[in-house]
Amino acid sequence: MRTQTAAETGAYAETGAEHKIMIDRLLDDTRAAGGLAPVDLDAFWRDNDIARADPFGSSIPQCAFSAILTWECIFDELGVEQDWWRFLYQDEKWALDLSRRYNDLAEEIVGRRIVPETPRNPEREWPEIKGLHEIFEARNVWEGGASGSWWLTQSAHTPDELRAVLDRAEKRLENLPALLLPEDWAEQKARLTALGETVPLYRHQRGPCTFACSIFGVENMLYLFYDDPDLMRRFGDLIARAIIARARLIDQEAGFTEETAPRGWSWADDNCCLFTPEMFEFFAMPIHREVFAAFAPDPEDRRFQHSDSAMGHLLPLLSELDFKGVNFGPTLTVSEIRGHCPNAVIAGQLAPFTYSRNEEANMVAEFLRDFSQAREKRGLSFTTAGSINNGSRLSGMRLLMAAVQRYGRFS
Repeated sequence: MRTQTAAETGAYAETGAEHKIMIDRLLDDTRAAGGLAPVDLDAFWRDNDIARADPFGSSIPQCAFSAILTWECIFDELGVEQDWWRFLYQDEKWALDLSRRYNDLAEEIVGRRIVPETPRNPEREWPEIKGLHEIFEARNVWEGGASGSWWLTQSAHTPDELRAVLDRAEKRLENLPALLLPEDWAEQKARLTALGETVPLYRHQRGPCTFACSIFGVENMLYLFYDDPDLMRRFGDLIARAIIARARLIDQEAGFTEETAPRGWSWADDNCCLFTPEMFEFFAMPIHREVFAAFAPDPEDRRFQHSDSAMGHLLPLLSELDFKGVNFGPTLTVSEIRGHCPNAVIAGQLAPFTYSRNEEANMVAEFLRDFSQAREKRGLSFTTAGSINNGSRLSGMRLLMAAVQRYGRFS
């Protein structure tokens, strides 16, 4: 039997004796196999394709698995200094070489090539349509150097500044094409559609709380609930109107009417955790209701939310929205989420840093925990409760695949 390491103080330490035996056996077998967990790769991917097609399916062979590593994990795996800016925007030749080398390893270890390795084709790329944030005068800027990310700049710092921004935003909504569409839009659209390309629709948005905090600041937004609820309500109403107007405009450019446009909507709203239930009901829920009524009105329409934060206090409110998919933070359990989101495929609940720190015993323990809570009602697609971060290894992905194949079967 293997011995527990100092890192194994999370789910492994908290799990029961039966699960500990299962974990230790798998890790002992992994060590005996030279460090790569024993898994029938062909069978795993065949069964996983079936499971991911319908994680609630009554005849799926195993729990769906979606903790599939991304380009962000290339750097640690290959021993290359992380440089997102160079990889994404500056040196395509270098990025493609890393991707191919990584995929060569992935094919050997997990049985598939898992990151894109196709060169860009600028001739088939759509010109940029300005975003929601530009209606509200925010700029998207890269911060943090080589390993940074995009951030929205705050465009209002006081209630008076916010009123002025909203006044100007309302004016922009009167002639939205002039703001959002590039000057050569008609020419570019004709060229690209002739090549068989379709206008990319707008069906995903930074969520109401996160977007508003970007525009006006976190503390300002929270104080606004107490200091000027009328202004807060106006802000929320205008966000909903602007989202719907932008999406309708792009739908029209793609040749759709309100009746024929594709359904579905998704949010990424990490900052919702900062709002009390009262704040969330007052500010965010009206936006959810309006946007879903416009783009996901029927029970079968896709409604998805990513919020990898401690937002369990909002679950009773979110239950009204009947999500079809959720990716919530690791402080929530599958059972808690299922109690409020009965029809949602739960993408989770592996803690991202358990994965990126390669805490093998805890990784398997978290799978066993989540699968045991999901087994009866199904609907789990096991992955990280949030992002998959650099440091997550192909060997770790294979270990989880082995855990799913060995301990996550329905038959």
